[in-house]
This record gives sequence, C-alpha cells and structure tokens, in this order.
Amino acid sequence: MTGAPVVALPVPGHGPDEATARRRFVTASFLFWLPIGMSIATGVLLFTERGMGLAAIAGFYAVHSLTAAAMELPTGGLSDVIGRRPVLAIAGLLNLTAFTLIGLGAAGWAIALGMGLMGLARALSSGPAEAWYVDTVHAHAGPGADLRTGLARGGSATSAALALGTLLGGGLPWLLGLVPGLAEGLADATGGLVILLSVPALLGALVEVVFVLYVLSALTEPPRPRTGVRGVVGGVPAAIAAGLRLGARDALIRRILLTASAAGAALAALELLTPGRAAALMGTAESGALVFAGLACTGYLCHALGSQLAPLVARFAGGSERAVLASLGLVTLGLTLLGLTARSMSPLATATAVTGYGLVYLGLGAAGPNENDLLHRRVDASGRATALSVQSLSLQLVAAGAGLAAGTLPPGPLPWLSAATAVLAAALLWLRRAAPAKPLLRPDRRGTDELSPESTPSSPTTAQASGGTAGQLPDTATQETRPHARPL
Repeated sequence: MTGAPVVALPVPGHGPDEATARRRFVTASFLFWLPIGMSIATGVLLFTERGMGLAAIAGFYAVHSLTAAAMELPTGGLSDVIGRRPVLAIAGLLNLTAFTLIGLGAAGWAIALGMGLMGLARALSSGPAEAWYVDTVHAHAGPGADLRTGLARGGSATSAALALGTLLGGGLPWLLGLVPGLAEGLADATGGLVILLSVPALLGALVEVVFVLYVLSALTEPPRPRTGVRGVVGGVPAAIAAGLRLGARDALIRRILLTASAAGAALAALELLTPGRAAALMGTAESGALVFAGLACTGYLCHALGSQLAPLVARFAGGSERAVLASLGLVTLGLTLLGLTARSMSPLATATAVTGYGLVYLGLGAAGPNENDLLHRRVDASGRATALSVQSLSLQLVAAGAGLAAGTLPPGPLPWLSAATAVLAAALLWLRRAAPAKPLLRPDRRGTDELSPESTPSSPTTAQASGGTAGQLPDTATQETRPHARPL
C-alpha cells in the first residue's frame, strides 16, 4: 500500500459504448459553444454602442483571457479531483451569469465582471468534456481505442455551434431592426439596458440552462471517492504541480504548448480586428455585425472542415506531427493575406482577406485533433484534464497579450503580420520529429505491461502485497497509463 487515495478505475466493457460516448461528447460541445457563438458577432459592436473605445474593449477581452489563464491549472486539477460532470455544470452556470451581465451591462465594471466570469467558465470547461470522453471510451473499449475520430467530431461540433451561433447572433439584431419601433421600445422599457445588439447574449443565457441540464443527465461517470474540502485543497495543488512539470519533462509537449500560444495570437487578432473591418466596409454597426456573422460562420465551418480532415491530413502527411506542420503553414498564409489587404477595401482585396480568414480557421481546425492525439498519448487519465488546461493556459496567456498589443498597434498590416510571425515560428518547431518519450510515471503508477513478470497483478504474491486479489488491479490507483507513456 502506498497510501494513495482509492480512485475508481475504468473497467473495459463498462459504461456507455463508443458511439454513445461520442454522441454525448459532441452534443455537450455543441451546447456549450452555441451561446458563445451567439455573442461573438455582436460583442465588439455591442461594447462600442455602449460607448467603449477600442482600447477599453481590448481590456475587456484581456480580462477574459487573463482570468481563464489564471484559473486554467487550478480548475483542471479540480476536474481531476472531483469529477468532470460537476465542473462542467458550474461552468454553464457561470456562463449564464456572464451573458446576463454582458447583455444588460451598460457600465464598464459590469462588462468586465461578465468577461471575467466567462473566462472562469472557459477555464473550467477547457478539459473536462474531452477528458470524460477519453475516459469513457477507454472504459468501454480499452486503452487501445481510437480517439482521433471522436476528437475530430468534437472539434467539428464546436465549430458548427460557433458557426450557427454567430449567424444567429449577427442576424437577429438586423432582423429585429426591421420591426418598426422595436429598438426604441426595448430601450424605453428597460431604461436603455436592452438594445438590439444585446439580445443574442441574453438568448445565450437561456441556452446555458439547457447545457447544464444536459450535462447533469447525460455525462455519467463512475463514482469517485468521497472528497471533502481537505481532499480538494490537497489534490488540486498536486494536479497543478503535475501540470507545470509537463512542458519541462517532454519536448513534444513543449511543442504543443508553444503551438497553442501561437494559436492564441492568431485568434486574438481575428476576434479583435475583424469586426471593425466589417463595420467599416458596411458603414453601420448592425450591418457590420451581419457581415461579420456571415464571415465568422464561414470561418467556423472551415474550422469544422479542418477538424474532419485532420485524420486524413495525418495519413497523407505521414503522422500527426507532420500534419500539425502543414496545418500551421495554412494559418500563416491566411494571416499574411489578411495583413497584406488591411489597407484596402477593393473587391479583390476583400475577396483575398476572406480567403485568408478561411485559411486560418481551416489550418487551426486540422491542427487541433492531431495535437491532442499526441498529447493524450503522453499523459495518463489522472492528469488528462490538467494537461488540457495547461494547453489552454498557453493559448489564453498569449491571446491576452496579443489582444492588448493589437489594440494599441497602429491600424494596418502590422498586427496581422505579427500574429503570422508567431504562427510561423511555431510551425518551424515541427520540422524535426520529436524523439520517442520514455515513460514519465513513478514506479508505483506503471501500467501492468511495464512491470516485471514477477510483479504483475496476476501473481498471487503481488496481489496480496498490493492489497488486491489475483487478477484485480491494486488499490494504489494504477491508471490506464501505458498507451500514453509509450512512443508514438
């Protein structure tokens, strides 16, 4: 006995089957990101209508990113300690509050608070759903089960939700504006709190209620040991420490984290700068929101297509590492095209910019599942959500800094080309294949195939010494670590 806490282990053949787990993971991903998509098209324009300048808006997004970054590791560790389902439910409730504040808030502090709560919800949600899916598939089909297909479909569901949500969020204010007197009536009835651009955020708050109910009913998981306040406080720091050691001990994981950082720079430029370009092209905020909604919808569909093509790209490129390299090349090309057309609104420049926008999302979509396939093979189940949180932390930290920089740099090509340079640097990291990783586990946490024949659980002597019985796993919390520790 090592004194380690007893952990409910996945037992092959138990729990939802692969198809059911994949369907529930896809549905949860769709419901979580749909309301976020509804607020994207109107976010910058809503804040502008509230009287906020571009620097202040960049500050709001920095609050979101920095809050998410600060809480990524603690909340990832929390998911590994208390379970995936309760953490996801809390994330939904926080988003419900955040969308309500953003939709109704006319003061800067209310918007900042809403963005901070959304950042906290983002941190809570960045790992648990995917970790639940991987754990559930392993529990039913064993550690050798295919993950890339489910991860790709989850990425596609996220992109589809963002696409549909952005289209709804951008089109709804425009459609409501066609109703005579509706805008003035809403403003008069609510003292100016509800305007047409705030309707998508408020509708998103209602969707969050559906998300919370679905998570609580569908994402079943094995019961975990009873964990009190002391267990959570003691377990989360240990998970944080394990997460911080990830990049230090494995060169491949360092590449994945640096690639996530570059993706953060690219997304920050897209989210902050594109709505203004759309509004300038159309001349009004509402028309700009509609155009940006269509553009963002196209981008997310390209992301979904990229996610679906990720396994195919890996096969043609000769593996996940080469697939990431090729995908980041597309992202770099797209950002470069956006930068070169930043000062022109001619039809040719506009078409080139739209092409670049789509290439950025296509490349990010193809890179994601391949990066996560590599990541999941390097970490075990006890730290899977933490590992995903470290990855998201890298993205959020750089996104916050890049967003602030983009808001202060002079308008034109420079913000776009700076993001393109960051992505190009990340792509160059994948020119050489990573060396095979050695098992990164303590001797007491090795998989059964890594133990000597004399010490396997099937040996009665070993089973007795470990507190188990012949043919059973010991109660020292051995996880299905073998496939994640072996070389690719």
